[in-house]
Amino acid sequence: MDVKKCKSLDEARVEIDKVDSKIVELIALRNNYIKQIAHFKNSIDEIKSEDRIADVVSRARAKAIELDLSPNLINDIFVRLIDDMVESEIAEFKNAKNF
Repeated sequence: MDVKKCKSLDEARVEIDKVDSKIVELIALRNNYIKQIAHFKNSIDEIKSEDRIADVVSRARAKAIELDLSPNLINDIFVRLIDDMVESEIAEFKNAKNF
């Protein structure tokens, strides 16, 4: 991962703002895929797959360790992200199935 060497606080903040924008875009992209996945599921229980959630969080933690980040921080972020997106997926599922 290439990190720009900033020459001032303002420049570093501009770069952080760019990263933050990309993070939000990536979360939106992930959420769009989540909505697509809802159309392939057959039940709400299938949406709440604890095995899949554990696998996603585990891979995120491993990536955090690889990148010298706190795995606990990444764990907390992903648990929150997944919890919210499960609700989004359930809403999409119900809408698609006309519950």
